[in-house]
Amino acid sequence: MKAVLSSISPARVLFTRFMRRLGRAPYFGPLSTIYLREVPTPPPPGPGQVRVRNRLCGICGSDLHFVLGEGDFRIAPAAILTTAYPYMGHEIVGEVTEVGPGVSRLKVGDRVVQERGRSCLGLGRQPFCRQCAIGNYNLCEAPVEELTSGAVGGGWSEELVTEEGLFFPIPDELTDEQAVLIEPIGSGMRAVCRRIPQPGEKVLIIGQGTQGLGTLLSIRALQPDCHVTVLARFPFQADLSRRYGADEVIMLGANLYQEAGRLTGGKVYEGKFGNRMLLGGFDVVYDCVGIPGTLKDALRLARARGTVVLVGVFLEPMHIDLTPVWFWEVDLIGVLGHGAEDWQGERVGTFELIARLMREGKMKVDGLITHRFPLPEYRQAIATAIQQPRTHSIKVVFDYRQ
Repeated sequence: MKAVLSSISPARVLFTRFMRRLGRAPYFGPLSTIYLREVPTPPPPGPGQVRVRNRLCGICGSDLHFVLGEGDFRIAPAAILTTAYPYMGHEIVGEVTEVGPGVSRLKVGDRVVQERGRSCLGLGRQPFCRQCAIGNYNLCEAPVEELTSGAVGGGWSEELVTEEGLFFPIPDELTDEQAVLIEPIGSGMRAVCRRIPQPGEKVLIIGQGTQGLGTLLSIRALQPDCHVTVLARFPFQADLSRRYGADEVIMLGANLYQEAGRLTGGKVYEGKFGNRMLLGGFDVVYDCVGIPGTLKDALRLARARGTVVLVGVFLEPMHIDLTPVWFWEVDLIGVLGHGAEDWQGERVGTFELIARLMREGKMKVDGLITHRFPLPEYRQAIATAIQQPRTHSIKVVFDYRQ
């Protein structure tokens, strides 16, 4: 079968970075961090495993970090994640075509999305660690060397064989297109569940890529009675933000602090060397970009005892002013993927909550998928996902159904 594989060896990462400095597309080179190969068809499922034939798979921002050779080996996760699974793609929608001995949750013909990843819950490791025991498989504390699997394949291949615990069954009412968006919306939903806005509160979302739009959709589904401002980079993102319920849109390049002061009633102060601060700002700020510049602004645009939720991923150590954390007692909260949420007195999985809201018509995602490609055109698909000013892409997916 055809599959896109990855390798983040130092040589490939250095080559990719060098090619980027030359202004050339690094995913076309002989030492690219990803490459298309013909690989053996996965073997029959073993105990507790299933074979899944892929239908759709999205290109995630984390996938693009691999493609572009981004990251620093000195960050905390790099000390733990010493090995990498070679198969690319995790925003998977597929159909179960074969089950191994002992499979009990899934059957042939079920449509599924990949959910849990390598964790106690995903692999069925007993006893569960304390995080998996409460549904937070994303925060699994089991030693990584004990989370072994005979999995073969990924979302950027025609099929895969892996443990049934990694999958979430798709309700019949949802289309493949809705289902493939559950995973990428998951980070936004988890971010909102970590700090749900209260009625009448003023909220800022920095970034209107997939994560930012997913955060906006989640806010409108869980708390429609707050005022939401978004910071968008491109006009096509702004248009979709308004369709999804943004009250105000600030375009990148505008005077962000002055606009924030106008919308919140806060006052902007400017010290030496262009040092700016908003006194009285947003109740909640969701930073869906996560680079040093946006996190600095997020902390300064939150009101005293407000909250900043860090959703975006930056894979390098930061040099950043954290003084608002103590000076204004701003809460800084992090988010990783998805897990289990507390909603209306119920402990519910992030995926289940999103699927429920989609079924109830409270989360409409029309327009989020902008481009589709067959797997052999993976280079064009990746270029489309990266070159947003030219392509106006939001969510790019591989389509295996033809």
